[in-house]
Amino acid sequence: MTSPASHVLVIGECVADIIRTDGAPDRVHPGGSPANVAYGLARLGRRATLLTELGPDANGRLIRAHLESAGVRVRAAEVERTPTAVVRLDGQGRAEYAFDIGWTLPSAAGEPDGFAEEPAAVHLGSIGAVTEPGAAAVLALVERWRGRAEISYDPNVRPALMGERTEAVRRVERCVALSDLVKASDEDLAWLYPGERPDAVAERWLALGPAVVAVTLGAGGAFARSAAGERVGAAAVPVTVADTVGAGDSFMAALLHTRATGADLTTCLSHAVTAAALTVSRPGANPPSAAELEAALTDGRESYSDAGAG
Repeated sequence: MTSPASHVLVIGECVADIIRTDGAPDRVHPGGSPANVAYGLARLGRRATLLTELGPDANGRLIRAHLESAGVRVRAAEVERTPTAVVRLDGQGRAEYAFDIGWTLPSAAGEPDGFAEEPAAVHLGSIGAVTEPGAAAVLALVERWRGRAEISYDPNVRPALMGERTEAVRRVERCVALSDLVKASDEDLAWLYPGERPDAVAERWLALGPAVVAVTLGAGGAFARSAAGERVGAAAVPVTVADTVGAGDSFMAALLHTRATGADLTTCLSHAVTAAALTVSRPGANPPSAAELEAALTDGRESYSDAGAG
C-alpha cells in the first residue's frame, strides 16, 4: 500500500482526441488512456510523472500544456508527430475511435536511475503496454520496478490495434500477471473473452497474481474482487451523459488514489464510480479535482441519508 502523498509513475501513450460529431466542427482534446490517468491523479492531488512520447507539433504542445497545468511531470521521448484518434460520438455520447498511432518508446527512456524520485506506484495500460516495439521497453521497466513499487494495469482494449485475439490475450495476461491491481471494462472483457462472464474472468485474473481486479459495467456500475476473497459492488451514479470519453481513466485514477489512502475496497469503488460519473457529465476526458470529487461524494451521502430518513 502506498502513501497518498507518494509519487506515481504512469507509462504510456498520449493521443490528441479529435472529437467529431455530425453537423459540428471538430474539437481537439488531450487524450490517451495513460495520459488521462496521470492527469486524473494530479487533479486529485497525487504527484504524478508521465513517461510517454510526444511530437514537436501543435498537438504535442497542447497535450504537454494540459498535463503540466494539473501538475503532471512530463517525461517524453520525441517522435515525428503526436498520435491522434478521431473520436466519433453517437446520439448517446458513446465514443468510437479511429487511431493514427505508433509506440516506439526507447528502452533508455525509462531507466530507473534516471528518475530523481523513486515511484511508490507504477501504472501502465492501453496501447503502450501491448504495442511493439515500445511495449518491450515498458514491460522491462515494470519488471525492474516490480517489488519496489505497486503495479497497476488497465488494458483499455482498442480492437483495431490489438491484432489477432489469441496473441492479444497472451499480451494482456502477461501484464495482468505483473500487476498488483487491475481494472478493465466489461467491453474489454467481452472482446478478449467472448461469451464469458466478467466475474468469471475477474476470478481467473486473480489467479494470475493481482491482489485486486476491478471491472466497470457502464450504467451497471462496477464490481471488484480481491485475492483475499472480498466481493464488492457499486452502483453507477445517475448523471446526464455529455460523452463517455475518459470515464474509465477517471475511474482508474480515483481507484488508485483512494487505495493509496488505505481505504477499504468498498470505499475505493464508490470514489471511482463517482469520479467516472463526473467525467461523463461533461465533454472530453475531464476528470474531477479533489474538491469536486469530495463535493459529489458528500452530496451522495446526504441524498442517501435523506432517503433513509423519509
